[in-house]
Amino acid sequence: MKNTDVLISGGGIAGPALAYWLHRAGFTVTVVERAPAPRPGGQTVDLRGAGRTVVTRMGLMERARELSVDQRGMAFVNGSGRVTARMPADGFGGEGIVSEIEILRGDLGALLYEASLPHTEYLFDNTITALDEDEDGITVAFKRGAPRRFDLVVGADGLHSAVRSVAFGPEAAHVRPLGVHTAWFTTHGELDLDGWFLMHNAPGGLVASARPGRLPGEIKAGFSFRSGPLDLDRRDLIAQRAELDRRFAGVGWEAPRLLRAMHEAPDFFLDSMGQVRLDSWSRGRVVLLGDAGYCPTPLTGLGTSLALVGAYVLAGELAAAGGEFDPAFRAYDRVMRPYVDRAQQLPPGGASGYAPSSAFAIRMRDLSMRSMNRWPMRQLLAAQFAKAGDIALPDYDFATAHH
Repeated sequence: MKNTDVLISGGGIAGPALAYWLHRAGFTVTVVERAPAPRPGGQTVDLRGAGRTVVTRMGLMERARELSVDQRGMAFVNGSGRVTARMPADGFGGEGIVSEIEILRGDLGALLYEASLPHTEYLFDNTITALDEDEDGITVAFKRGAPRRFDLVVGADGLHSAVRSVAFGPEAAHVRPLGVHTAWFTTHGELDLDGWFLMHNAPGGLVASARPGRLPGEIKAGFSFRSGPLDLDRRDLIAQRAELDRRFAGVGWEAPRLLRAMHEAPDFFLDSMGQVRLDSWSRGRVVLLGDAGYCPTPLTGLGTSLALVGAYVLAGELAAAGGEFDPAFRAYDRVMRPYVDRAQQLPPGGASGYAPSSAFAIRMRDLSMRSMNRWPMRQLLAAQFAKAGDIALPDYDFATAHH
């Protein structure tokens, strides 16, 4: 085996999953993560299709089911809280908008972190600042601490990937904005969700939502709005909250209560939605994984599947090539590219289906959701949800060998 010393940037979902598989294949792994510890909380992510298969092959499916959030499905509500359309979780064979297995991002991250921990060095509260590649490896400079040498570097550090910026150039060249910004936070409250993920649309492309968390009384809340690029510092949470107060002033349903809760929430964050598109996910000894390389946006519900499947395939191809990175990265691209291309096709309506801009468009969207168990909507949606399993996962030696 060659090139066995690997640095992964990003300790979210893709990074720890890759660390787990690389160790199984005989590599030595270090993970650098900007946050001071594994990030708790977050919103729910879907375990569906091939992503579910990968978690099963890791031997973690039983635990994932135990950690999953009990949700009855998704429902749209009007300004006075009346339900205008519903989609139960068991629709589409448990692979619908709200899938059968929804797990909080922090819970899935912790599960993968713990699975990788015994054999992985984690560097928290740190980030990559420069990469200097030569014939024998890469010298990596960090924000904190001395530079270190590695054979390969993997960017699994999300939409705003530091590795992608350093190795592939500025974000603007690779991220296609959808014109939607979303804020997420956790609150506890007296909102009666009755187990449903409730979503309220208001004219102007505004979306307020609330869904049950895993703990009793816990509510995962969100605000989304349509807008071009915002001139807001990503670290200035006060300005971000003020922006949401301004945009959602006068919105009905539970929006006023959720806005008040937002100011108390410890885990508030706001980000833009964008898709990452690159012709190649590797450059020399550097390769991208998950959202850093091919973020499909949260609208597809497939980001977690892409991260988990990508981690499995990347580790598998590196192992199959004996650590020869050129053929391994080419094979990774060949196996993943068709899956990624299909996953990046947005569901019907795209951003305007998620955040319709007029009262009429909201009524039409509700109408289409009410008809989604009938032809032709059913076929359109079934095709979208089927993409999660739309890849024949290779059987790599290390995955079938006993732990």
